[in-house]
Amino acid sequence: MRLPAWLAQHLAALRALIALTVVLGVAYPLLMVAAARIPGLSGHAHIGQSFTDARGNPIRRYFQSRPSAAGAGYDPTATSASNLGPENVVDRPGKPSLLTQVCTRSRAVGQFEGVDGSRPYCTPGGVGAVLAVYPDRAVSVNEPCPAAPFLREYQGRPVTCAQPGQDYSTGITTPVRGAAPSHPAVPADAVTASGSGLDPHISVAYADLQIPRVAAARHLPEAQVRRLVEAHTDGRTLGFIGEPTVNVLELNLALDGR
Repeated sequence: MRLPAWLAQHLAALRALIALTVVLGVAYPLLMVAAARIPGLSGHAHIGQSFTDARGNPIRRYFQSRPSAAGAGYDPTATSASNLGPENVVDRPGKPSLLTQVCTRSRAVGQFEGVDGSRPYCTPGGVGAVLAVYPDRAVSVNEPCPAAPFLREYQGRPVTCAQPGQDYSTGITTPVRGAAPSHPAVPADAVTASGSGLDPHISVAYADLQIPRVAAARHLPEAQVRRLVEAHTDGRTLGFIGEPTVNVLELNLALDGR
């Protein structure tokens, strides 16, 4: 007996629902759990973590990971990027711009490692050096009053601090490069998060920057710590893709003798 068209369509949809539920709701999760148990694919070595104390301060005896935008940091249930791009240079109430986040992190890393943390387009105070320029004045939009602006004048215009709650979108948004070196002492991966927010790797340059501090905190020769860094450095993917990286988690476990 031929079924009515409407009933046949509903039965086909029901069959598709059952099949997709079995495949995507049961088989796929079980397959992922099984894959995670394959030797060499255990999650801990491939998911980064923060090496901080209860107050969120970096621990001097450990190599530090790059920043993470996944939840409160390296949360595998909230893997994500910040979704902020290079045009995000003006702070909002309670939402620092990407530029200010980079500037703040660079200044903090510089202080922690004992190097120059200055960076192009950053103020000495560690926020984005951005002006809203008008015909007769300029406003340092990321330095709310009563802060002293990072410049006294810009192209003959006096520079003032930003009045809280004031809209400066009518001015010409102008980042100011400043006198920071073209190649900052603090590497880029020390101040930016990875796309997943879970990457356990840092650049060799960032690892090298941290060697003196870790060696001093552990009372070890720098050469010994450097050898451990080299032992946990991965080469380019397939020999030519990307740059060598250092697995921070495995390196810190090795430092602890685990």
